[in-house]
Amino acid sequence: MLRFSANLGFLWPELPLLDRIEAAGRAGFRAIELHWPYDVPAAAVAAACDAADIVLTGLNTAPGDLKAGEFGLGALPGREAEFEAAVTQSIAYCRATGATMIHAMAGVVPFDARSSATFVANLRHASAEAERAGLTLLIEPINPRDKPGYFYSTIEQAAEILERIGTPNVKLLFDVYHVGVATGDVLTRLTTFMPLIGHVQIAAVPSRAEPDEGEISYPAIFLALEELGYEGWIGCEYKPRGDTVEGLVWTERLGVTL
Repeated sequence: MLRFSANLGFLWPELPLLDRIEAAGRAGFRAIELHWPYDVPAAAVAAACDAADIVLTGLNTAPGDLKAGEFGLGALPGREAEFEAAVTQSIAYCRATGATMIHAMAGVVPFDARSSATFVANLRHASAEAERAGLTLLIEPINPRDKPGYFYSTIEQAAEILERIGTPNVKLLFDVYHVGVATGDVLTRLTTFMPLIGHVQIAAVPSRAEPDEGEISYPAIFLALEELGYEGWIGCEYKPRGDTVEGLVWTERLGVTL
């Protein structure tokens, strides 16, 4: 049975984080995922999740200076110590909240030999620290339209990085939206790379709204995930067209339950 988590980086954007957790529980979600929750104490997030009968699945490493255009530190040569500190911060937050996955953000830097070597070395070190805490690290290519210049944009580039890292607790975050925008041929890539996948996210292509519109057939995606034996959460990382709760009509239209 498919299971859906609410990505509170995008859903209920008008509410503060703790209220978003409560709203997700009221809407029927049993899991959430976060972007950068670090300005809210982990104990408060854990308490809010317990009160809403909800679990936190994962979060992102700190992105660096967003105002300066940074979007992660993992592949940036010379920023290794900052990335290590970001991973340590994420692990501590996971331990305090029960989250099990960390998206290790790569950053805006060319996909070349130097940055690739930096990312691989950083992730090997981070994976050992994460393994001691029982956590999975995720890597996610981001399409070049949404984030021009991001380190990688294709699943194939991510798979190359995973092969070089060679540790079992570093996996692929397969975001159907990013794959659809960057390369298309989503079902073929989903099937090919399923052995590497640790998490899946969804949103409409090209709008990034609820998944009941656009060019991706989500009934086909959901059927493929079931047939491929995917047992993880499916992160709803979309930008609502309007009111988040009203937009959840997509579940009825696509024949799924939260």
